[in-house]
Amino acid sequence: MELDHGLDFEDYFPSMISSLGAEGFIGELCNGFSLLMDASKGLITFESLKMNCSILGLEVKDDELLCMLMEGDLDGDGALNQMEFCILMFRLSPCLMDGDASKFCTQNNVDPMLM
Repeated sequence: MELDHGLDFEDYFPSMISSLGAEGFIGELCNGFSLLMDASKGLITFESLKMNCSILGLEVKDDELLCMLMEGDLDGDGALNQMEFCILMFRLSPCLMDGDASKFCTQNNVDPMLM
């Protein structure tokens, strides 16, 4: 299911990497994961994602939340661990995934292995 809410998307990841460095950027992704996860399970679950969307004032349908989880769930457990979340965030960044990632890394002195 493809979601289209008519919103323009600006990819801030490249500028974040430029200012924070690759390790700092990964640290920020991990902080984001921590904010969204169910603290008792150490995973982003349907319930934790739904609760956090509500806290943020976002009205997201259950099927949309499930699609978000399925998009990043690599091990099939129905939830996102920290690695799955970080991989998903990279995959959702048009600039980092458009084939120019190595060029971006070179221009910004980023080790591609950290990407």
